[in-house]
Amino acid sequence: MKEALKAFARGASLLLVMPHLASYALRAAVMGRDRALEGSMHTLGLLPGVTGEYIRRAFLARVLGHCANSAVVGYGVLISQAGTRIDDHVYIGPRCHLGLVHLEPDVLLAAGVHIPSGRHTHGTDGDGPIREQEGRRTMVRIGAGSWIGSNAVVMADVGRETIVGAGAVVTKPLPARVIAAGVPARVVRKRDDAVAVS
Repeated sequence: MKEALKAFARGASLLLVMPHLASYALRAAVMGRDRALEGSMHTLGLLPGVTGEYIRRAFLARVLGHCANSAVVGYGVLISQAGTRIDDHVYIGPRCHLGLVHLEPDVLLAAGVHIPSGRHTHGTDGDGPIREQEGRRTMVRIGAGSWIGSNAVVMADVGRETIVGAGAVVTKPLPARVIAAGVPARVVRKRDDAVAVS
């Protein structure tokens, strides 16, 4: 019975999101997929509760590189890159901002996590204003089963089953099964060890 209700809710959500998909398609043709996606997320991100989660997922499943049926995309989430991938049983907490990222299965993002498209989204070496300097977007991978704490900023890959502490700033790749914290983030200990790394 529960699965039948979920299937009904997914179908109803798809019908409700059809006008948004049509609007997205028109805007994507004019201004590109990424700009169109960001605009759509400004509206869809504000739908509250479970209904909002179903509607966001129905939309994202049709415009992202991948968005699994079991993913939860919370209130106020902004996704700005259409190449983003969201795998099975991913939870994206309220007010997260995501660039080009691959969230592998069972990843948990607490509230307010920011994952821009790598460390070099803006150029910094040329003359003139930063906004005029060409950046380089790269896919950031968050490994399966990882947990990213509230308000963390993640600009590099995170290994599977790794925990990133609240408020941490990840500037370099983190290995699997560690706990990392701080600014910049560093490994505090391995998850299999009882003693902190010195």
